[in-house]
Amino acid sequence: MEERLQKIIAACGECSRRNAEKLISEGKVRVNGAVAALGDKADASKDVIEVAGKVISGGQRYYIMLNKPRGYITSLDDEKDRKTVSELVDVGTRVHPVGRLDYNSEGLLIMTNDGELTYRLTHPSSEIPKGYIVTVRGNLETALTVLKSPILIDGKETRPADVAVLRENSEGGLLHIIIREGRNRQIRRMCEAADLRVLRLKRVTIGDLALDRMPAGRWRHLTDKEIKYLKSL
Repeated sequence: MEERLQKIIAACGECSRRNAEKLISEGKVRVNGAVAALGDKADASKDVIEVAGKVISGGQRYYIMLNKPRGYITSLDDEKDRKTVSELVDVGTRVHPVGRLDYNSEGLLIMTNDGELTYRLTHPSSEIPKGYIVTVRGNLETALTVLKSPILIDGKETRPADVAVLRENSEGGLLHIIIREGRNRQIRRMCEAADLRVLRLKRVTIGDLALDRMPAGRWRHLTDKEIKYLKSL
């Protein structure tokens, strides 16, 4: 049953309703990883509610691996009415994407209702390696040095990437790129700096987790071993 957030927080013994409203107004309350606003409601038996980084309530935790297709955004809602990844996963409660894959990118995406894990995995200090298979057009010989070197994104240098050529032809080729940060559209911006045009971009690994042969648009629950691994990072 859904109730106002301040009532749930007070019922858990965290503070009074008035103080709960203050915490919500200050942006210190999250529901399923999203910052809550005054007037929001939640279901304490299903939703993961965090107050100042501490999980105070929530039902069963879900940990999902999705093979995101192109043409979907990594959001729960979209004001432009584009298709969202939330339309592809149905576990009876809302699960949110961990990190991003842009509209035209595809591949491995973790989704969960564990707000604490989401925060840890997306924090800039996490340095979790993420592997991508990238189809590009352009001169690979001159591009490799640029791709392996730091580039400026929003005034800050990227960390060096690992880059390997999987296949090469007269027009371009296939690259395997591993990065250890989650800067906005980082792979595409690296390729742009190297004068390469990205034709297809697919994330295939996050740390030790691999997409393998899962079809586009399909999802599965993570195994206990995989969940334990993510929580150890």
